[in-house]
Amino acid sequence: MKVVRKPGARSGSKGEWLEQTYGPAVARTPERKARFSTLSDIPVDPLYTAEDLAGFDPATDLGFPGEFPYTRGVQASMYRGRLWTMRQFAGFGGPEDTNRRFRYLMEHGVTGLSTAFDMPTLMGRDPDDPLSRGEVGREGVAVSSIADMRILFDRIPMDEVTTSMTINGPASIVWAMYLAVAEERGFPLDRVGGTIQNDCLKEYIAQREWIVPERAAMALVVDTLRFGARETPRWNPVSVSGYHIREAGATAVQELAFTLLDGLEYVKWGAAAGLDVNAFVPRISFFFDVHNDLFEEIAKFRAARRIWAREVERRWSPRNERALMLRTHAQTAGVSLTAQQPYNNVVRVTLQALAAVLGGTNSLHTNSLDETYALPTEEAVTLALRTQQIIAHESGVADTVDPLAGSYHVEHLTNEMEKGFERYRDEIEAMGGMVEAVERGYPQREVTEASFRFQGQVERGEKVVVGINRYRMDEDERIPVLRIDPDVERRQVERLRDVRARRDAGRWRASLDALRDAATRAKGDPTAELMPAFLECARACATVGEQVQALKDVFGTYRDPGYF
Repeated sequence: MKVVRKPGARSGSKGEWLEQTYGPAVARTPERKARFSTLSDIPVDPLYTAEDLAGFDPATDLGFPGEFPYTRGVQASMYRGRLWTMRQFAGFGGPEDTNRRFRYLMEHGVTGLSTAFDMPTLMGRDPDDPLSRGEVGREGVAVSSIADMRILFDRIPMDEVTTSMTINGPASIVWAMYLAVAEERGFPLDRVGGTIQNDCLKEYIAQREWIVPERAAMALVVDTLRFGARETPRWNPVSVSGYHIREAGATAVQELAFTLLDGLEYVKWGAAAGLDVNAFVPRISFFFDVHNDLFEEIAKFRAARRIWAREVERRWSPRNERALMLRTHAQTAGVSLTAQQPYNNVVRVTLQALAAVLGGTNSLHTNSLDETYALPTEEAVTLALRTQQIIAHESGVADTVDPLAGSYHVEHLTNEMEKGFERYRDEIEAMGGMVEAVERGYPQREVTEASFRFQGQVERGEKVVVGINRYRMDEDERIPVLRIDPDVERRQVERLRDVRARRDAGRWRASLDALRDAATRAKGDPTAELMPAFLECARACATVGEQVQALKDVFGTYRDPGYF
């Protein structure tokens, strides 16, 4: 059959089109003065064709949803079967305050709870610690003992709603308190589902809320993986978090690489401790940031699933196919939100949420427009939740699986993300692994340098941030802001004092002694268990600060070596 072309139409290569058609067009109307690159500074061509996918094999690189290498999603039906879990990060004041917010969110359609803790809790300090003054309940909920945990989840169906808890250094301690409350309320642990972040490596890379040195922290993580695989099959004991790495200034490529390499390091340490990869790897979940660069973020999620499947298969060849499936939560980028023109944040969050959905996330949190000022108001958090619901039910993007598959641009970017991972993988493996790389400060320096590069691009106007370096306004917009009751700290200190006065002193002392003994055994024996000791400490009303001090007595305290 003869193909009839219109007069003047050209066939041939991309290069010919650039020279013969695009070049003259740009000569007549010059390109915008902009840096045409992704936020990771991957150059963006004016056009992508099949030539940009040389060597791309749809059968092995793309596949089908629910099948290896899971580029298109870990479930065959994806959102046609069940929408992603809709979460809204919640936590402020005392446990009573956050419990009210939890129940408010559930009434408005949240399908999973996500808990933010205050800085004293994150750092393993009780509210009466001198270093806690002025911080209790300020950026999350204050929890220091099982008494707080009981109030926090009062009237919450813990066997029906999955709960995510964003905490790392004292993660085992807080998780044990949650499980102890579930036991008290008659919920079998094998019916309790959720996630605790418990990602120590990214703390040393980016978040910096640490307690004990790196290798001791890794032992605590492995212990939770062991306990979780055996006792809580619906719980994810580790959520490997790229979110905080990205918020510290990493590129999307760095976020992808360091997060997956952290996850692979946990698997390596777990396997070395004798854990069955078929049992514990399927309960490792992930947590990624979602920034403004729509196509790069979509490519990042797709590449993450493909890389994880290939790397786990290559290294451990698990029999359980679920060990190859990367399941991820996503949160829109807090660092992208601006105090200037805060209503612009609604648009940013919408684009980011859309990228996460098009990328195939399994769970999603959307930030509120006011989070550069304070923790979100009910009105702001409701709008953020409605953003997810409108995408889910009105946009049509959830009606088909991986709708952008086959796009030359998206597939090219997915390949570029994978190449970026491989570069970092090879460098870090040459160092001995991620723990060794972190001890040498390598990922920390990479993130810092990337942050400086991006800031320079913004300051030079190469990257536009609306309302910051272009389209600025002289007058500040005023929006309602959530105010934390200054009496929260006093109430928390009083509750703590009451807990200490009422608890069984003998049982409390014995529980902390047993924790120190378990930690001492764990220093030399990778099979030694600590979670049973943490559970007994929770039941005996030992506080977060007291248990953290017991760990420091054995493992020592981490000191930032100051790489910068």
